[in-house]
Amino acid sequence: MDFKAIWEKWTSISLILRIIAGLLVGIALGLLIPGLPYIDLLGVAFVQSLKSVAPILIMAIIITSLITRSTGLGSRFKSVIVLYFLSSVIAAAVSVVVFYIMPVALPVISEEPVGAVTTFEAFLDSIIRKILVNPIDALANTNYLGILFWAVLIGILMKPIATKHTADLSQNITDMLLKVISIFIQFAPFGVLGLIYEALSNNGPELFVDYGALILIIVLSMVLVMFVTNPLIVAVAGKRNPYPLLLTCLRGSAITAFFTRSSAANVPINLALCEEMKLDRDFYSTSIPLGSAINMCGAAITISILALTAAYSIGIAVPIEQAIVLCIIATLCACGSSGVAGGSILLVPMACAILGVPDDVAAYMVGVGFIIGVIQDSLETALNSSSDVLFTATVDANNKKKAAKAEETATE
Repeated sequence: MDFKAIWEKWTSISLILRIIAGLLVGIALGLLIPGLPYIDLLGVAFVQSLKSVAPILIMAIIITSLITRSTGLGSRFKSVIVLYFLSSVIAAAVSVVVFYIMPVALPVISEEPVGAVTTFEAFLDSIIRKILVNPIDALANTNYLGILFWAVLIGILMKPIATKHTADLSQNITDMLLKVISIFIQFAPFGVLGLIYEALSNNGPELFVDYGALILIIVLSMVLVMFVTNPLIVAVAGKRNPYPLLLTCLRGSAITAFFTRSSAANVPINLALCEEMKLDRDFYSTSIPLGSAINMCGAAITISILALTAAYSIGIAVPIEQAIVLCIIATLCACGSSGVAGGSILLVPMACAILGVPDDVAAYMVGVGFIIGVIQDSLETALNSSSDVLFTATVDANNKKKAAKAEETATE
């Protein structure tokens, strides 16, 4: 049996089609013959494989991104980065508000103690105890706050002293880990089959109501960001009617991004759209690829809502102080999600750690993310990618206005 040929044939089929097939098979089995042994182990194996590599992968991604980041950016790039970051923070805040209005709980059972805190002082104490730990201990115990702290510290301190060989080695390690996770992701259809089968066997058809409600609040949050908050940012920053520009971005970028489900794959589409809009090539040729990596307002929404759902499902009340911290952490996680196969979903455990959600529940939410990803990931990518062009065009227009005004002043 030629396993290489089988593997190539398997991976040649669209991942989304395979996940849909696994989802449908799992639903059919769960409704018709629930309670069969071993099928649920497919979901267990899939979630455990993701849990095993996620901590070291996240640390490697953060360190590498800090070591290899560009320096000496001009004012235009600083402006567009501010808009990218602001959009993601606001998107996370919108999703938190939507969740507070329409909370969703999933049937989750945790075998670990729940780390809820009831006061802000206790919350800070919990955060400090999780951050200031041995880095090896943080990796071994999947302490994502400790991982985040050490990764950022190492990356910042390494940046001024790292040689090209150091940066290349860090990038190679990250690429290797991404290949490992990409192999695991190829088995997502079987994992989704096992997860949905186990969920249906335990909870029956009413499970669809819970998943439907979760998809609804994610979609509602993304629609609000796409048509309300992002245009508001453009209106304030660019002092213009944002909707003609927004419609251009949706037609030229969002539609293709919805189907490609990859911000990186949509970069050529965005570059062509910027050329068609007659933007400054020197600017957009950098800001668009940069946006595909760090402008992740859709991912911030996904991370925030899945983390809040995990907390709400096991009875953790999230006060406003934690919600604010969650918005910031979700934004930071979202900025790193473009380099991860599976995107924002795999970074949900880091946000869950902020809320005191046990590791097994956080891992379960990763599996839920793959189940709803058929809709969530497409809309998330459409929002992320189209806003790259939206904010690039806004900053470019502002720069041209300043240049024209300066030229007019000089001629007087």
